[in-house]
Amino acid sequence: MNLTDIEIFARVATNGSMTEAAHELRLSPAVVSKSIKRLEEALGARLLQRTTRRVMLTETGRGYYERILPVLAGAEEAQAFVEGRTAAVRGRLRVSAPTSFGRMHIAPHLATFMNAHEALEIELLLNDAFVDIVAEGFDVAIRIGELSDSSLVARKLAPVKRILCAAPSYIEKMGMPENLADLDHHVCLPAHNGDHWRLAGPEGTVALRPEGRLVTNSSEVVREAVLAGMGIALRSTWDIGPEIADGRLVQVLKQYESPGDVGLFAVYPSRNFLPEKVRLFIDFLAKLYAPASYWGA
Repeated sequence: MNLTDIEIFARVATNGSMTEAAHELRLSPAVVSKSIKRLEEALGARLLQRTTRRVMLTETGRGYYERILPVLAGAEEAQAFVEGRTAAVRGRLRVSAPTSFGRMHIAPHLATFMNAHEALEIELLLNDAFVDIVAEGFDVAIRIGELSDSSLVARKLAPVKRILCAAPSYIEKMGMPENLADLDHHVCLPAHNGDHWRLAGPEGTVALRPEGRLVTNSSEVVREAVLAGMGIALRSTWDIGPEIADGRLVQVLKQYESPGDVGLFAVYPSRNFLPEKVRLFIDFLAKLYAPASYWGA
């Protein structure tokens, strides 16, 4: 075995394609295929199941892939240390982030980060579902919510505050609710993912499951609906901060907000050596969003 064969296998496993891996590595498909065969012969095990359209990991291949990630990360960290290339990281950084947050609060700042690290490529994929960052080959994922226990490492980048809000036109028509019970007589806009509304108030933490006439799988549709005066929604201040500030939305039931355990996190695989490109990106976001988030968290 040699490290190059292991790196090629990891790239094939991440892409699910020898052709795509060859393109990224600037190698011919034949060289990639020969490298995989050499590695499988050295291990005495089949790592990939080949079909006419793609390759898939075998059970042994999946276990091997998950275990070599720390090895590759350590090798990259060691090389960065020896070369002293902290300010000149190279390669591709794969990032997963929620759709709206990524569009509003990551994409506008990528130029600054990439200009500082001109040899680094970034692949930013936006998805509101929690991806399996190990299985899908992501270096880091940005997640919002209450972080559950997992084998992943998480760093909190900023607090996230969610508030009940509505358009002035809706309040003028339906009136301002004075307590949670009043919401039964109002139009509520459920969350796009069907989650409860978790709120911390005078009586502690409460959970509501609002029902409404509008059902959607898009958080941005809910945002536009509340701006259009269709009802009351629970939104994060990173999402509607400017609209609250200029009066296009007003806060409803100010005594209720999201619990303090809701936050913005950078999540990455548990590794003994964090790749320099990942550390630099997380540090960049942490400095950008904290200690006082610019959206008014």
